[in-house]
Amino acid sequence: MDKGLLDKVKKRRTFAIISHPDAGKTTITEQMLLFGGVIRSAGTVKARKTGHYATSDWMEIEKKRGISVTSSVMQFEYQGKRINILDTPGHQDFSEDTYRTLMAVDSAVMVIDSAKGIEPQTKKLFKVVKQRGIPIFTFMNKLDRDGRPPLDLIAELEDLLGIEGVAMDWPIGSGQTLKGLYDIANNRVELYRKNGKDRFLPLDKNGKLPDSEPLSKDPQFKETLDEVDLIKGAGNKFDLNKIALGDQTPVFFGSALTNFGVETFLNSFVNLAPSPESHTVNGDEELSPEDPEFSGFVFKIQANMNPHHRDRIAFVRVGSGEFKKGLDVTLARTGKPIRLNNATEFMSSERVQVSDAVAGDIVGLYDTGNFQIGDSIYAGKRKVVYPPLPEFTPELFVRVTAKNVMKQKSFHKGMKQLVQEGAIQLYRNYQTNEYILGAVGQLQFEVFKFRMKNEYNSDVEMTSLGHRVARWIDPDQLDPAMSNSRNLLVKDRYGNPLFLFENQFAERFFHDKYPKVKLTEKL
Repeated sequence: MDKGLLDKVKKRRTFAIISHPDAGKTTITEQMLLFGGVIRSAGTVKARKTGHYATSDWMEIEKKRGISVTSSVMQFEYQGKRINILDTPGHQDFSEDTYRTLMAVDSAVMVIDSAKGIEPQTKKLFKVVKQRGIPIFTFMNKLDRDGRPPLDLIAELEDLLGIEGVAMDWPIGSGQTLKGLYDIANNRVELYRKNGKDRFLPLDKNGKLPDSEPLSKDPQFKETLDEVDLIKGAGNKFDLNKIALGDQTPVFFGSALTNFGVETFLNSFVNLAPSPESHTVNGDEELSPEDPEFSGFVFKIQANMNPHHRDRIAFVRVGSGEFKKGLDVTLARTGKPIRLNNATEFMSSERVQVSDAVAGDIVGLYDTGNFQIGDSIYAGKRKVVYPPLPEFTPELFVRVTAKNVMKQKSFHKGMKQLVQEGAIQLYRNYQTNEYILGAVGQLQFEVFKFRMKNEYNSDVEMTSLGHRVARWIDPDQLDPAMSNSRNLLVKDRYGNPLFLFENQFAERFFHDKYPKVKLTEKL
């Protein structure tokens, strides 16, 4: 085994940040980048007046609306470790992109608004992380605002998510009365100072402050000491094995907006989070990240990250071995050989050429249309196929046409390229061949329309078909006469026929009329 490769892999920390919208996910990402030395000041998502936007929100519509709608990848060095952050869209309409991203990480950071507790989108995403059995680290955010009692927040983790919470630090007050954090893991107090200076006070071996320190006489601090004694005595005990299995989550408190508690969290995270682990490939084989032969899988495709060059980037999670510029690989789906000459690392919208990367890293490959989401690539003679990525069947559908018939070329190009990103599905009417788009949420259509105009100079007209139930049909059983307005016959981008039923009643009516015809939810 190559010791140099092993050392590199052990330094990787690749994780996604999950949360409900507005819990502060993008803000905490910014603060981590600040500590990583890759930015000089943290932007906030809604900084419309200053024009200073969050680094991970690079798309124009994200800046205008103050939301994250794509998964951004950011990489930096910190304390001798190589950190790969995948900042996922919090908005539920973009959950498909998030689900795929969660297949490409080794751990997850869950950001929770301490005033609101666990919200629906967090619960959904947590389930995906839990299914993968990867470690989860929790950051209770917005401590600078009045929030819920910390004991309630910890209890909620177990009640709503079924995971043990173990407190690594504990708030001394909150909102207007916030004094600091009692840092249980490091036996110190982190003082709340907005200017960030002189922040740490050491505790004695009994976990107490010296009498000379004014905070020691503060009634709020004494209340915190009582709570800390309670959780030390009756709370969950820190268990690294449980954390590794995703059965226990270390819980940290802080305020991403004022950069309070974030550094303490980040320091613990890089020490506790796992380096890349083995993947199951080819159905049942274990592939070690230290395997010398390169392999990886495409979990995301993004068009026009650089609006000046109309490029298309395939995001690849390296699963084994080492990537080098000019590497010859095979695309497993087609058996086609490809030479990887152009690859980039990401600092959000900024990119640099990458000359080498190892398991755990994310590389962006310039793509001329070779790749699809879920593709596996590998070097050497041994074929490597990673498990398929999750796909969502759309529930909302629209007809889409170009407003200007003279701009058909840019319209078709935009349709093709944006659909390949996987956030929206393309169908064609079986008889008329007109375009129909499907998505899991309305916002995806708005983003699609915005990007068609801004990136392809093509205004589009969308006519809602409303909610529809999509069901595929065996081509051998198909009779186009089965189609009507209540069960519209279309074909997907691969030419497979399916019906878009107006509702479940229409689907049942179809079953009664054609009892021998088999319909499926997915191919």
